[in-house]
Amino acid sequence: MGSLLVVAAVVLVADVVSKVLVVANVRPNGAQHIRLLGHYLQITNTRNSGAAFSVGTRATVVFTAVAVVVAAVILRAAARLRSRGWAVCLGLLLGGALGNLSDRVFRAPGVFRGEVVDWLQLPHWPVFNLADSAIVVGGVVAVLLASRGIPLEGRPATEEPAGA
Repeated sequence: MGSLLVVAAVVLVADVVSKVLVVANVRPNGAQHIRLLGHYLQITNTRNSGAAFSVGTRATVVFTAVAVVVAAVILRAAARLRSRGWAVCLGLLLGGALGNLSDRVFRAPGVFRGEVVDWLQLPHWPVFNLADSAIVVGGVVAVLLASRGIPLEGRPATEEPAGA
């Protein structure tokens, strides 16, 4: 569980700090773009009341509740966690969920209705943030671990326990 919490904390801190810096230094609503890699990677300052691709912009409270449930499920699963891969995976998912949840709780227009700060822009892709990235990477890692049959307990699903 220690690895899970460390990964989650790193993701959460990086997400919150990056959003604070963007909000403080970049004019909002796409009024300013900072080019990092030409047109391939830009920093912008936008808000998203919905989920990925701005789906469900009127369901902010629902996304807030989902993030709370996801965090609770991950913390409950952590009790049986013995796999370092799953610890990293669940840490990425937990940190990402908490990063976006913190926006939903603490940002305008109000508690549990706050809009998420998105700031990374790639060509032909919606603007996103570090929490979103952590969730996507965590999801990919989960698919890889599950496809290899690695359970939370850490031993391959086909391997018999010692002494069985």
